[in-house]
Amino acid sequence: MVRPVLLRIQNLEEVMLSVRIDTIGEMAVVECEGRIEQIDDAFILRDAVTAQRDARTIVLDLSEVTAIEGGSLGILVFLNRWAQDNDIRFKLFNPSKFVSSRLKKVSSISEFDIPSLDEMMALLARSDRRYEVAA
Repeated sequence: MVRPVLLRIQNLEEVMLSVRIDTIGEMAVVECEGRIEQIDDAFILRDAVTAQRDARTIVLDLSEVTAIEGGSLGILVFLNRWAQDNDIRFKLFNPSKFVSSRLKKVSSISEFDIPSLDEMMALLARSDRRYEVAA
């Protein structure tokens, strides 16, 4: 009997979306982990990103997102437009294979700036140097 309870707890943990934000100079890195399936998950993501109004660049790290569904894909499109409207560069970093395939299915992937690892490292280095100069 203990085994099914543990499996249920594991499944609950997999469903939850975890968001962590790191700020490096004028860049905010929003790291997501888990599944973005429910409308509440999409709202958590929306609120986390739109709270970064002072950032010049927002990087949304989707490398640990295991699932994303319909309405949540729409939130990504919304966030991209919101960033443009607020003169913020918005980048999707390392979307998991699942996320990439979902974006391709709805033909949204071309709308997003998805930097390579080298481009991301250069962006981080530039942001870090600017931050050091400001200090």
